[in-house]
Amino acid sequence: MKEPVNTYQELLHQPEGVRDIYGAENARRSQVMDNIMHRMRLYGYEDLQTPTFEFFDVFSREIGTTPSRDLYKLFDNEGNTLVLRPDFTPSVARCAAKYFMDDKGPLRFCYQGSAFSNTSTLQGKLREKAQAGVELIGDGSVEADGEVICLLIDALLHTGITSFQVSIGNVEYFKGVCQAYGLTPDQEMTLRDYISSKNFFAAEDLLKNMGFGREDRDQFLRITDFMDDREALEKVRAMTGNGRSQAAIDRLMRLYDIIDAYGYGRYVSFDLSMLSKYYYYTGVIFRGYTYGTGEAIATGGRYDNLLRYFGKDAAATGFMIQMDAVMEAIQRQKIAIPGRARIQKIRYTEDTYQEALTRALALRRDGIRAVLIREEPEG
Repeated sequence: MKEPVNTYQELLHQPEGVRDIYGAENARRSQVMDNIMHRMRLYGYEDLQTPTFEFFDVFSREIGTTPSRDLYKLFDNEGNTLVLRPDFTPSVARCAAKYFMDDKGPLRFCYQGSAFSNTSTLQGKLREKAQAGVELIGDGSVEADGEVICLLIDALLHTGITSFQVSIGNVEYFKGVCQAYGLTPDQEMTLRDYISSKNFFAAEDLLKNMGFGREDRDQFLRITDFMDDREALEKVRAMTGNGRSQAAIDRLMRLYDIIDAYGYGRYVSFDLSMLSKYYYYTGVIFRGYTYGTGEAIATGGRYDNLLRYFGKDAAATGFMIQMDAVMEAIQRQKIAIPGRARIQKIRYTEDTYQEALTRALALRRDGIRAVLIREEPEG
């Protein structure tokens, strides 16, 4: 006779790419998240919660967000295609357009929650990722760029991580060079993909096949140079021959002055080759890095055209902190996160229940965690 399948053991396992978080790890994670959200609120950002799933079109190819093949798709009872959100920014943009269409002043939102990526190239990384972030909508100024980057630095410092760098680029620099050399939209997109993935050999081969000589190729690939201060930006600007790219560097230099005024100049560097897989970014973009993790702990940038897809013409900028990467860095850097106070265990019997309850209520009124534990009589 065939043995019955032990189904409960199968039910104990999670799908690939997700995991349970509990106990001391979950307590540390919650503490770090609380610290981040507190900093965001201090800067005047209001909490916003968007749905876990949205209509497919919110993350369409035209908007320039996650490729369709990497989305978790499902259907509602009316046959509409829905997706688990892979990215908060389009959801916040939709929400802002729906409820704040006529608001002219800046809108400041902060959020926390999970984003989902249905890709087979994660190499052991999670498909459900906890994130926290901000969006500043309705302000196209360089001061707004400076605010969100300095808020990111402030928030990261309050996770306990002190050794990190925020690398800043500007999509407009790349677009200016492409425009100056007359690249077609398809050529620009292909080159963008190579440079954003740091595949500079493929980028050089592409330019060579397009007929660019050595000097022109070097001009293109000069954007790969790393710059750690304002003086380095000034040198690159002096070698830049088109107005659009020069204006992009001018904005970065002004941005550095703002960040330095906050007192955070030592935490930033510049990378003109920085581009994003999200095509909705239009200007300043940035990523935060630290040691002990294989990916950026934060990403962000300006997306001045995104809200137009939802009917609202408003400039915007923001960032997202990747909580899983932050917690990995905290663990590997051996950063101590103060845990919650221990739970006071109050044991009672049937005869001592009232006394134990009175004590537990008093402790809880004083903000002390307390739990009642019944002791069974012996025998």
